[in-house]
Amino acid sequence: MKLLNQLILVMPLLIIVSCHDRPSKITSSDDYDGYLEIKDNEMLQFAMEDFKFWEKKLEKEPDQFPYLAKAAASQSQIFSRTGHIEALIKAEENLKQANVLTKFNKSGYLRALARNYISQHRFKESLELLKKAEANGEALKATQKMLFDVYLELGSYQLAKSYLDKISDDSDFDYLIRLSKWSDHRGNLDAAIRYMEQAKVIAESSNVPPTKQWVYTNLADYYGHAGNIQASYTHYLKALKLDPSDAYAKKGIAWIVYSHEKNADEALRILNAVTKNYNAPDYYLLKAEIAEYKQDLDLKNEQLRLYDLAMQNKLYGDMYNKYNALLLAEENESASLALKIANEEIENRPTAQSYDLLAWTHFKNGNLDRALEIVESYVNEKTFEPEVLYHVAEIYKSTGKIDESKRLKKELLESTFELGPLMEKSIHKI
Repeated sequence: MKLLNQLILVMPLLIIVSCHDRPSKITSSDDYDGYLEIKDNEMLQFAMEDFKFWEKKLEKEPDQFPYLAKAAASQSQIFSRTGHIEALIKAEENLKQANVLTKFNKSGYLRALARNYISQHRFKESLELLKKAEANGEALKATQKMLFDVYLELGSYQLAKSYLDKISDDSDFDYLIRLSKWSDHRGNLDAAIRYMEQAKVIAESSNVPPTKQWVYTNLADYYGHAGNIQASYTHYLKALKLDPSDAYAKKGIAWIVYSHEKNADEALRILNAVTKNYNAPDYYLLKAEIAEYKQDLDLKNEQLRLYDLAMQNKLYGDMYNKYNALLLAEENESASLALKIANEEIENRPTAQSYDLLAWTHFKNGNLDRALEIVESYVNEKTFEPEVLYHVAEIYKSTGKIDESKRLKKELLESTFELGPLMEKSIHKI
């Protein structure tokens, strides 16, 4: 009887511990299954038909610059809905021709080409175009908003803030989303969410579906970073209700299923459905990570092979430099190439994140003193991105700065959802 009583006392404790260890279930396949098998992508079909229309117009009148801009807009839509880099590059070609025909004197066309370059991570070229548009003065506020975007990407934070101040208007959607982005850059996630929620109110009152869809996915990202996984999931579903083909929202749900619920097979099922119609190289890397988590090395290697194959397409340019440098840094024989790419990224955009790539590459190749020097000069306390903070913590640990490493470990343990289960294991070892 005494043994039975002890078991009765212990069993509730075991149940409590078991429930605590098991991640809470937030998602349900019933919520999103209907979005995974899209037979008729109406928005993509519309973009393709629109492109064909303007293409026929251009065949008859190839020097009509408005036709070139319209065709480019359709091609940009096709890129966003398929991930096909060829469409983005074709849009660039048409926009360049439109600017040549207008002698680079139309701010709208300059901004359109600058936007295309941003998508390609060609930020310095984008900046040159925006400066021309600014000098032109036409629709100046629109140009100033994009100048904020580009200066932030380039790490020119004082200039970015100066342009944010120029467009200040608490009733303006475009200002609020940029104020949100600025707050996130400064490490104030609560403010970033607050301003994005204000933008959401404006988007819902204007009732423009693409605007609402954009703000829903961005809010979903922020909620995830803040640990509000339920709100994140809800907003990804809101985006899918507006556009069932939204690959980004599906990817976000797959991450919740993988990182929060630890259901690798279901996450892969979602991603496999997405990549039937949408192809971007980073999806291969996400699948490879999930495969590694479930210890399926064959699947991991297959996805990495597909990524390598995609990278043979030179049209991607510098878009995947970050991923390439991180992958190559893991291979001793590829150290020189990893360093070359990291230095190219610093040349393209001298941000703390770019310098982190360089520091991490040196670290992975045993150059600890050089890695620490770069971290302390260009990275430490200059960004709040968890992946960068993890690299810094590892470098500090290996160079004897144990207290600093432990401090960062505490912060990183609050970002395990964002970093994922694989990196969570590494964080616990710091």
